[in-house]
Amino acid sequence: MDKTHIERIMRALPHRYPFLMVDRIIDVKAGESIEALKNVTINEPFFQGHFPGMPVMPGVLILEALAQAGGILIDESMPGGLSNKIMMFTGMEKVRFRRPVVPGDQLILRCVDPRHKMKLWKINGTALVDGQVTAEALLTAAIVDREDA
Repeated sequence: MDKTHIERIMRALPHRYPFLMVDRIIDVKAGESIEALKNVTINEPFFQGHFPGMPVMPGVLILEALAQAGGILIDESMPGGLSNKIMMFTGMEKVRFRRPVVPGDQLILRCVDPRHKMKLWKINGTALVDGQVTAEALLTAAIVDREDA
């Protein structure tokens, strides 16, 4: 792990504001698991329209946060890391949303069991708030060269 978590996150992921969805790495075990967090504040740009008067984090953005945490896990798990490559979503299976995520929540992102065949990776992801599952999914991504993305 690098000196600061955000530097490590930004080296692994191409995302930047307002689309960087991982604020901190809590724990990562290469080839096994990652636990990361996203602090959800009322300042998130998506809350202006989703939904006025009843702000709820869009489910697809919870999945994006899980995928970004999974990207960091893959970066940690690949020899040499992702370096000049990025992950592109290729599929989501077994997606379930269990409870809404609202401003003030701390979203815990857990990804486990990374497995791959050639350029395709699969990861099981679970998002939690206060120990309760908010979303879960089996995420699939392809590793591609940055210039091909």
